[in-house]
Amino acid sequence: MRRFITIMLLVAIMLPFGMVVMGQDQPTPTPEQPELTEEAGIDPFELTATAIIDQVTQTAQALTPQQVENQGAAITATPVATQSTLGQGGGAAPQPTTAAPAPERFALGGGYGGYYAPPADGAVPPGYIQHYVHYGENLFRISLRYGVPIYAIQAANPWITNINLIYAGSVILIPVGAPPPTIVPPTQAPGGTVVHVVQRGEWLYMIARRYNTTVWAIVQANYIVNPNLIYPGQHLIIPVSGGSYPPPYTPGPGTPTVVPPTSAPPPQGSFELGGQVFGYANAADMRNAGMTWAKAQVTWSVGQDASIAQSAINDAHNEGFKVLLSIKGDPEEIRANPSQYYQDFAAFLGGVAALGPDAIEVWNEQNIDREWPNGLISPQAYTQMLSAAYQAIKAANSNVLVISGAPAPTGFFGGSCTGTGCDDQPFIQGMAAAGAANYMDCVGIHYNEGILPPTATSGDPRDNSSHYTRYYPSMVSVYSSAFPSRSLCFTELGYLTPEGYPPLPSAFSWASGTSVDEQSQWLAQAAQLSQQGGKVRIMIVWNVNATEYGDDPQAGYAIVRPGNTCPACVALNGVMNP
Repeated sequence: MRRFITIMLLVAIMLPFGMVVMGQDQPTPTPEQPELTEEAGIDPFELTATAIIDQVTQTAQALTPQQVENQGAAITATPVATQSTLGQGGGAAPQPTTAAPAPERFALGGGYGGYYAPPADGAVPPGYIQHYVHYGENLFRISLRYGVPIYAIQAANPWITNINLIYAGSVILIPVGAPPPTIVPPTQAPGGTVVHVVQRGEWLYMIARRYNTTVWAIVQANYIVNPNLIYPGQHLIIPVSGGSYPPPYTPGPGTPTVVPPTSAPPPQGSFELGGQVFGYANAADMRNAGMTWAKAQVTWSVGQDASIAQSAINDAHNEGFKVLLSIKGDPEEIRANPSQYYQDFAAFLGGVAALGPDAIEVWNEQNIDREWPNGLISPQAYTQMLSAAYQAIKAANSNVLVISGAPAPTGFFGGSCTGTGCDDQPFIQGMAAAGAANYMDCVGIHYNEGILPPTATSGDPRDNSSHYTRYYPSMVSVYSSAFPSRSLCFTELGYLTPEGYPPLPSAFSWASGTSVDEQSQWLAQAAQLSQQGGKVRIMIVWNVNATEYGDDPQAGYAIVRPGNTCPACVALNGVMNP
C-alpha cells in the first residue's frame, strides 16, 4: 500500500514535467549540459516527496531551450522568476536578457495563433527590445521587470492569446520605448454587451469561453491591468458578438454563492461644509464659516502602523470638527506587487478606521502618474484597491464614511484612458463599469480650475473652453451621471487668486485675473448650489490656511489671506447660517 501511494504521488508531481523528463526520446546531451542517464533519474522508493520535487525541478532545468522545444514542452505560468532580480522602478532600465541561439520556430499550442520570428540581422522595431523567455518566467514577472503592463506586452506580441501560457525558448518583444497601446472605452457590440458578476473560482479564460469571446476583449473593455487578478463580486463588461447570451450561472451543490454588496442609498444627512487645514490656528474662522468638517492628508509607507493617523484624528475632534482623512501611499510601492499592496493598504485603512475618523478618502488623483505608477494606471486596478479598502474599513468601523479617491480633473489625455494616464471622465466611467459603486458611500470629486462663477456653463476664455472641467455644473453632471446611486463629496473645491502675493507661476497664470472678492463670492455660490442641488453630501474647501506660495501656490487658494483676514468665511456664513 505504501509503495502504491508513493507511486501515485510521484505521478502527480511529475505530470507537469512529463514531456520534458519522461519523453520517449531522450534529449541529445551537449558539452554544457549533463546527460540525463537512468542514474540521474528518480527512484520513488528512495526519495521523500520533497526530494522528488527538488530532483524533478533540477532535471527539468538541466534541459536546454532547444531540448525543451524538441520535446514540445510548454512552460506554464509560475510564480517564480529564475533569471534575474526584478526591476522596481526608480533605477536604470533593465537590460534585455541574453538570448540563446533562437530556434527556427517556436513551439505553438494551447491557443497560440502564431509567433514572433526574430530577424536574422538581429534588428528589432524602434522602441522595442527582445526578451528571451527562460524557465520559470511568466508575463506578470516579465512585466514587472521591465515596468511594462501585461496588456502592452500582449499587444506587442499578438500571437500570445493566452496570457497564462508562454514557452521557454521563445522570444517576445517588450515595448520599453514605444507608445503604449490606447485602451478605447468599449462601444456597443453588434450583439450588445452583458455585465457578468464574477463568481468564486472563476478566471478570465473561463469567462471568455463561456461568452464566446477572448480574454483580450474583456481586458480592453474593463481596463484590466493584471488579467490574473479578478475578484468575486466584481462586475465585468463582456462584449458579446452574437445576439444570444449564455444561460445564467447556477452554482452547483456545495458551491458558495458570492453576492456583491447591495447598492445602498446615498448616505443620509444634510449638506455639510468643511475645509482642508494645515493646523488649527484658524479654527474660529472655520466655525464662523459654518464648517463642521476638517480634512487632513495622510501618506502611508509599507510597514507603518495605523497610529500615524491618530494625531490628525485627535486634533480635529479636539476642535469640535468631524475629520476626513485623505489617505494615499507611495506609487512605487504599488509597482513592486500590486495585489499584495492592495491588501496591505486595506489592512492599514482598517486599522485607521478603528481609531475613529468620520470619513476616509481612499487615495488621491489616481488617474495621473504623480499619484499612481506610470504604466499601471487603470480604473479597474483602482477599483480592486477600493474594494479591499471598503471591506476592511467597514469591518473595523461601519460608521466611517468611505469616499472614493477623487481623480484629477483633466482633459490632458484627449478623452482617453491608458496605463500612462487618464482623463477623469473615462476613469470614473471605468470605475463604474468595474462595480466601484458597491465599495463607496460617496464619490470623491475635485474642482479647482474655475475662473468664472460656479453658475457659469460657458464663456471660459481659455483653450478648450467647452471642456466639462472648466465649469462647476458640468463637473457635477459628469460625476453624478457615472454614479447615479451615490452622493458626491467634493474633497477639494477651491478658487485660486494671487491677490496679496507675487505674480503666479506661469503654469497657474490662468488665474491671474481672479480677485479675493471673487474667490469669496464664488465659494459661497458653490456651497449654495451644492446645498440646494441635492447631489452633494460634503464640500471641502481647498484650502483654509496654507502658506506655501511657490511653484505650487497653495496659499493662493487659501481663504485665510495675508493679514489673517478671511473674507470667504463671512460669505460662507451667509449661506450656512442664513
